[in-house]
Amino acid sequence: MRHDKLERELNLILLLTENHTYTIDELCGKVGISRRNLYYYLEFFRDCGFKVYKRAGGYCIDRDSPFINHLVSRVSFTEEEAVLMRRLLDKTDRGNVLTANLKKKLDHFYDFDILDNEELREQSVANVRALYDAIKTRRQVVLRGYASPHSRTVRDRFVEPFLLMNNNNEARCYEPASGMNKTFKVSRMQGVDTLSTEWEHEKMHRQMFTDVFMFSGEELLPVEMRLGELSYNIMKEEYPQAKPFITDDDRGRHLLRLDVCSYAGIGRFALGLFDDVEVLGGDGFKAYLKEKIALFGKLC
Repeated sequence: MRHDKLERELNLILLLTENHTYTIDELCGKVGISRRNLYYYLEFFRDCGFKVYKRAGGYCIDRDSPFINHLVSRVSFTEEEAVLMRRLLDKTDRGNVLTANLKKKLDHFYDFDILDNEELREQSVANVRALYDAIKTRRQVVLRGYASPHSRTVRDRFVEPFLLMNNNNEARCYEPASGMNKTFKVSRMQGVDTLSTEWEHEKMHRQMFTDVFMFSGEELLPVEMRLGELSYNIMKEEYPQAKPFITDDDRGRHLLRLDVCSYAGIGRFALGLFDDVEVLGGDGFKAYLKEKIALFGKLC
């Protein structure tokens, strides 16, 4: 049906505009199409005016494509409009639930520490543009005058940026000097100098993930559990982002299969409802629980 085809096209556009580069096989698997059809869609997108390009072995759609710019201009607010609405909401009744929800939504999409400061806003826009171009062309950069709250220093940082995060407010970069992947705040950069040298440490680049329990890390750990009705309902209510990872088996039992960044969150859930869950995997999670149970036994 045409509706099914349109749904695949829209899902593919969403995947290609994420801050992540998917390989051909990953895209085919996520959308459920063949490689031949995928290449057809990519060519179709180009014909429609999307800027489709290849990066790091995968494909992306440039967010500066005319259609996306036109769509964003219709459905989003300008920065000035967002600042004005935020100021008006600040003056309204603080006990109003609707007002609080509106402020939360605005805060999710706009960094008002930047938007309310015109000079800082212009610099941040220039930083994002330079970082975006550096990522697209796989270039190294120098973050000029980066203010680090941890080391309490302001100094230049030589890095390889490879991912923009959190509505372009943060950049994920590999820093050769420390040999670590770090997340840098765009608002703390006095400027970004793009170098002529290309990435030299791409194999060391690691994306930062955040799981449904709000733990972050560079590595994803598989977990599988069978949930009883109590644990199933609590999981849905307290961690609604876990819903897509819950399926029912042939007997109507609830199976939870997801990746986590830390066993701490899911472990606390499993141990708190130990008589209503059955841990099926993975091996690392089972070992973690056994260690926690043994430690608890020593304390009793």
